[in-house]
Amino acid sequence: MKLATPTGSDTAMVLRACTASDLMVPNPISLRAEAHVSEAIKLFTEKAITAAPVIDESGRPIGVVSRSDLLIHQCEHEKQHGGSYFVPPTFESDEAPSRSSKKLTIAHLMTPAVFAVAPDTPVQRVVKDMVGLHVHRLFVVDEDGVLVGVITTMDVLKHLSAN
Repeated sequence: MKLATPTGSDTAMVLRACTASDLMVPNPISLRAEAHVSEAIKLFTEKAITAAPVIDESGRPIGVVSRSDLLIHQCEHEKQHGGSYFVPPTFESDEAPSRSSKKLTIAHLMTPAVFAVAPDTPVQRVVKDMVGLHVHRLFVVDEDGVLVGVITTMDVLKHLSAN
Protein backbone atom coordinates (compact mmCIF):
# COMPACT_ATOMS: atom_id res chain seq x y z
CA MET A 1 0.00 0.00 0.00
CA LYS A 2 1.52 3.34 -1.07
CA LEU A 3 0.73 6.44 0.94
CA ALA A 4 0.69 10.01 -0.31
CA THR A 5 3.62 12.26 0.56
CA PRO A 6 3.77 16.06 0.91
CA THR A 7 4.01 18.06 -2.29
CA GLY A 8 7.56 18.29 -3.59
CA SER A 9 8.71 15.09 -1.95
CA ASP A 10 9.90 12.37 -4.27
CA THR A 11 9.91 9.60 -1.64
CA ALA A 12 6.71 7.65 -1.17
CA MET A 13 5.97 5.80 2.03
CA VAL A 14 4.95 2.18 1.65
CA LEU A 15 3.08 0.13 4.20
CA ARG A 16 4.90 -3.21 4.26
CA ALA A 17 2.02 -5.46 5.29
CA CYS A 18 -0.86 -7.14 3.52
CA THR A 19 -3.32 -8.12 6.24
CA ALA A 20 -4.27 -7.35 9.81
CA SER A 21 -2.31 -10.39 10.98
CA ASP A 22 0.86 -8.82 9.50
CA LEU A 23 0.33 -5.69 11.62
CA MET A 24 -1.06 -7.11 14.86
CA VAL A 25 0.63 -7.88 18.12
CA PRO A 26 -0.56 -11.42 18.97
CA ASN A 27 -1.90 -12.44 22.36
CA PRO A 28 -2.32 -8.92 23.73
CA ILE A 29 -2.32 -8.17 27.43
CA SER A 30 -5.94 -7.98 28.52
CA LEU A 31 -8.08 -7.45 31.59
CA ARG A 32 -11.31 -9.01 32.81
CA ALA A 33 -14.31 -6.77 33.49
CA GLU A 34 -14.39 -7.76 37.17
CA ALA A 35 -10.75 -6.77 37.77
CA HIS A 36 -10.17 -3.88 40.17
CA VAL A 37 -8.94 -0.59 38.73
CA SER A 38 -5.77 -0.92 40.78
CA GLU A 39 -4.91 -3.95 38.61
CA ALA A 40 -5.21 -1.81 35.48
CA ILE A 41 -3.04 0.92 36.97
CA LYS A 42 -0.38 -1.61 37.96
CA LEU A 43 -0.55 -3.36 34.57
CA PHE A 44 -0.29 -0.11 32.58
CA THR A 45 2.67 1.00 34.67
CA GLU A 46 4.58 -2.30 34.67
CA LYS A 47 4.02 -3.08 30.98
CA ALA A 48 4.30 0.55 29.76
CA ILE A 49 1.01 0.34 27.87
CA THR A 50 -1.74 2.92 27.54
CA ALA A 51 -4.77 0.68 27.12
CA ALA A 52 -5.93 -2.92 27.27
CA PRO A 53 -8.81 -4.87 25.84
CA VAL A 54 -11.39 -6.08 28.33
CA ILE A 55 -12.41 -9.69 27.70
CA ASP A 56 -15.15 -11.97 28.94
CA GLU A 57 -14.66 -15.49 30.29
CA SER A 58 -14.55 -16.86 26.71
CA GLY A 59 -11.77 -14.50 25.63
CA ARG A 60 -14.06 -12.30 23.54
CA PRO A 61 -13.45 -8.55 23.73
CA ILE A 62 -16.28 -6.62 25.40
CA GLY A 63 -14.59 -3.24 25.67
CA VAL A 64 -11.38 -1.35 26.21
CA VAL A 65 -9.96 0.53 29.18
CA SER A 66 -7.30 3.20 28.80
CA ARG A 67 -5.21 5.50 30.93
CA SER A 68 -7.52 8.26 29.76
CA ASP A 69 -10.52 6.39 31.19
CA LEU A 70 -8.75 6.14 34.54
CA LEU A 71 -7.73 9.80 34.55
CA ILE A 72 -11.18 11.05 33.54
CA HIS A 73 -12.80 9.04 36.30
CA GLN A 74 -10.20 10.24 38.80
CA CYS A 75 -10.87 13.88 37.89
CA GLU A 76 -14.65 13.44 38.07
CA HIS A 77 -14.39 11.84 41.50
CA GLU A 78 -12.14 14.62 42.78
CA LYS A 79 -14.60 17.26 41.53
CA GLN A 80 -17.57 15.57 43.18
CA HIS A 81 -16.06 14.24 46.40
CA GLY A 82 -12.68 15.84 46.89
CA GLY A 83 -9.64 13.66 47.30
CA SER A 84 -8.29 10.83 45.25
CA TYR A 85 -10.37 7.84 44.24
CA PHE A 86 -7.51 5.46 43.62
CA VAL A 87 -5.02 6.30 46.37
CA PRO A 88 -5.32 4.13 49.50
CA PRO A 89 -5.04 5.72 52.96
CA THR A 90 -1.55 6.41 54.24
CA PHE A 91 -0.04 5.41 57.55
CA GLU A 92 -0.45 9.01 58.68
CA SER A 93 -4.19 8.84 58.03
CA ASP A 94 -6.64 6.49 59.65
CA GLU A 95 -9.20 7.35 57.01
CA ALA A 96 -10.49 4.25 55.21
CA PRO A 97 -10.96 4.31 51.46
CA SER A 98 -14.50 5.00 50.32
CA ARG A 99 -16.73 1.98 49.84
CA SER A 100 -17.11 2.86 46.17
CA SER A 101 -13.36 2.75 45.52
CA LYS A 102 -13.20 -0.77 46.96
CA LYS A 103 -15.86 -1.92 44.50
CA LEU A 104 -14.66 0.00 41.45
CA THR A 105 -14.00 -2.47 38.66
CA ILE A 106 -12.87 -2.21 35.07
CA ALA A 107 -16.51 -2.73 34.00
CA HIS A 108 -17.33 0.67 35.57
CA LEU A 109 -14.67 2.52 33.57
CA MET A 110 -14.24 0.69 30.29
CA THR A 111 -15.52 1.93 26.98
CA PRO A 112 -17.97 -0.81 25.97
CA ALA A 113 -17.30 -0.40 22.25
CA VAL A 114 -15.36 -3.05 20.38
CA PHE A 115 -13.89 -2.22 16.99
CA ALA A 116 -12.54 -5.43 15.51
CA VAL A 117 -11.29 -6.94 12.29
CA ALA A 118 -10.47 -10.46 11.16
CA PRO A 119 -6.83 -11.57 10.77
CA ASP A 120 -7.21 -11.64 6.97
CA THR A 121 -8.59 -8.09 6.72
CA PRO A 122 -6.59 -6.12 4.12
CA VAL A 123 -4.35 -3.36 5.54
CA GLN A 124 -6.17 -0.74 3.45
CA ARG A 125 -9.35 -1.56 5.37
CA VAL A 126 -7.50 -1.57 8.73
CA VAL A 127 -6.12 1.93 8.11
CA LYS A 128 -9.44 3.19 6.74
CA ASP A 129 -11.30 1.85 9.81
CA MET A 130 -8.82 3.36 12.28
CA VAL A 131 -8.99 6.77 10.62
CA GLY A 132 -12.75 6.66 10.03
CA LEU A 133 -13.55 5.55 13.57
CA HIS A 134 -10.96 7.90 15.13
CA VAL A 135 -9.45 5.06 17.17
CA HIS A 136 -5.87 4.29 18.17
CA ARG A 137 -6.36 0.54 18.22
CA LEU A 138 -8.35 -2.23 16.58
CA PHE A 139 -8.83 -5.69 18.01
CA VAL A 140 -8.19 -8.72 15.85
CA VAL A 141 -10.61 -11.57 16.48
CA ASP A 142 -10.86 -15.07 15.07
CA GLU A 143 -13.98 -16.56 13.46
CA ASP A 144 -15.41 -17.27 16.94
CA GLY A 145 -14.92 -13.67 18.07
CA VAL A 146 -12.03 -14.57 20.39
CA LEU A 147 -9.31 -11.95 20.77
CA VAL A 148 -6.12 -13.00 18.96
CA GLY A 149 -4.34 -9.67 18.53
CA VAL A 150 -4.40 -5.91 18.62
CA ILE A 151 -3.27 -3.30 16.11
CA THR A 152 -2.30 0.15 17.35
CA THR A 153 -1.39 3.22 15.35
CA MET A 154 2.23 2.59 16.35
CA ASP A 155 2.04 -0.90 14.84
CA VAL A 156 0.94 0.65 11.55
CA LEU A 157 3.72 3.24 11.67
CA LYS A 158 6.33 0.55 12.40
CA HIS A 159 5.45 -1.07 9.07
CA LEU A 160 5.95 2.12 7.04
CA SER A 161 9.14 2.50 5.04
CA ALA A 162 10.46 4.77 2.31
CA ASN A 163 10.00 3.38 -1.17
